Amino acid sequence: MKQELTGRPFPGLKMASISIWFLGLALIWAAMAEAEYMKYKDPKQPLGTRINDLISRMTLEEKIGQMTQIERSVASADVMKKYFIGSVLSGGGSVPSKQASAETWINMVNNFQNGSLSTRLGIPMIYGIDAVHGHNNVYNATIFPHNIGLGATREPELVKRIGAATALEVRATGIPYVFAPCIAVCRDPRWGRCYESYSEDPMIVKAMTEIVPGLQGDIPSNSQKGVPYVAGKQKVAACAKHYVGDGGTTKGINENNTVISRHDLLSIHMQGYYSSIIKGVSTVMVSYSSWNGVKMHANRELVTGFLKDTLRFRGFVISDWEGIDRITSPPHANYTYSILAGIGAGIDMIMVPNNYTEFIDGLTAQVKNNFIPMSRIDDAVRRILRVKFVMGLFENPWADNSLIDQLGSREHRELAREAVRKSLVLLKNGESADKPLLPLPKKAPKILVAGSHADNLGYQCGGWTIEWQGLSGNNLTIGTTVLTAIKNTVDPSTEVVYQENPDKNYVKSNGFSYAIVVVGEHTYAETNGDNLNLTIPEPGPSSIQNVCGAIKCVVVVISGRPVVIQPYVNLMDALVAAWLPGTEGQGVADVLFGDYGFTGRLSRTWFKTVDQLPMNVGDKHYDPLFPFGYGLTTKPSKCH
Repeated sequence: MKQELTGRPFPGLKMASISIWFLGLALIWAAMAEAEYMKYKDPKQPLGTRINDLISRMTLEEKIGQMTQIERSVASADVMKKYFIGSVLSGGGSVPSKQASAETWINMVNNFQNGSLSTRLGIPMIYGIDAVHGHNNVYNATIFPHNIGLGATREPELVKRIGAATALEVRATGIPYVFAPCIAVCRDPRWGRCYESYSEDPMIVKAMTEIVPGLQGDIPSNSQKGVPYVAGKQKVAACAKHYVGDGGTTKGINENNTVISRHDLLSIHMQGYYSSIIKGVSTVMVSYSSWNGVKMHANRELVTGFLKDTLRFRGFVISDWEGIDRITSPPHANYTYSILAGIGAGIDMIMVPNNYTEFIDGLTAQVKNNFIPMSRIDDAVRRILRVKFVMGLFENPWADNSLIDQLGSREHRELAREAVRKSLVLLKNGESADKPLLPLPKKAPKILVAGSHADNLGYQCGGWTIEWQGLSGNNLTIGTTVLTAIKNTVDPSTEVVYQENPDKNYVKSNGFSYAIVVVGEHTYAETNGDNLNLTIPEPGPSSIQNVCGAIKCVVVVISGRPVVIQPYVNLMDALVAAWLPGTEGQGVADVLFGDYGFTGRLSRTWFKTVDQLPMNVGDKHYDPLFPFGYGLTTKPSKCH
């Protein structure tokens, strides 16, 4: 024996000892292999197995981290790692730098992801952003018409294509999750978010949820209903918002109380949720508003009872910005109660943009003291992980440069231009059908373009564009104003004169063939847009009176909703509702000059006076200036 062992690494060791030594080594190797093979990291394992495996390994601290979403301005790789943060967001206008490139966004997202992946379990974070009419926070992105205009197209397939284009532009900046679509049913145009609603008619809103498969991809035919679905790296997780009844508040006051029966809540405001969930929407955001006096962020019956248990929604429920703080009045008055009520209602991920340690400490204490059961925490984390697994984040956590050329691409701008054309609603065209003004002749000696909104890209895009409230002017991003579009479209021999607010004498004495007057609302978002009088700000009305009182004119209204127009209609030869068309103003000129016909129809009732509000199609005393569904049509003109 001894001779046989000569020259071996362990001369003198007995065979039994060697066997034990090798056995021990084998066990260590096996343990190492076992440690390296974690079921949750194996994409071949069933979804449920991966979720269960990962949850079984997580501490309370890691679970509560997953439930926390913080703002990018307070995030860092170190914060992500230290607190196991599950998600980061950009608030409206929150960007890594002014006019940041796609690469700058990608580097920022990857920096945060680096922190998440360096934790013990390496659970990737999910980055979310509002992309409510294109990738609206990002410089040079294509800005599509706001939803109110898309509702006027009556084309769900167009909206699906817009969803797909938006997904590509969002992914171009390395972001995999959007807080869109808003599927509110706006029942009162005084609401500052009315332009985020496709229509007052729940059936149109329901039809337009085709944007969900546009953003996320078409759900496979064998897919279980209610389970989230995201089709790979060119798609994003979507978020149906704001659950539920946000568009039905008294007098349209933002975040206020929706007083309505359960039957009407379900038949009017829930329609978009039924279809979004069937289409595999990944997340649902809860509304700031209340239903019959109960804050939605604290409404267990509707969030857990109806959304999760009855509708079998399997994605995660997210709060709105500081949404649980606003359960109390004033906000944050009793944060302990807010945490208890919000998590108890069934909210899974809490948007605590800035003060995240207070939330983490508060929730941890409530779980440890048995005020919130561990089963509720596990439900939340299970849902968040389900979305992350379905998105492929564990396999592809990093943002990359492969799609940067999609941001503001020519193809997407052409799609936006098509959407603008189809969203325009022609409300008046001459005194009678025999004397229409539109389409306008391209060849005329001299034409006047007037109005505060004719050469203002910011007004054209509206709120939620670069900044949360939107901006006035032409240096916010890249696009085409209505004035530039008109100049691009008319005959080279036609002189185009632009005067923002000309007086009547100037208009009369300059020999114009006709005028185009472009007026409307200033930019706003959310509560800042709540408006009880809905008048067009000056100099809009003056411009209409001065110009249309003197020569033939078409008035183009740029607005997020119907506005007071009745006093001026008789002065106008033609009237066009252009809504908030976005960056591609060329679509307006395409239709004014007859390259394409008018096809849009009102997705909202146009009131005579605000005293009639709220007034929606089907109401008993329905007496509109222009009814829901109204819209004159024109044929493309063969010659000019």
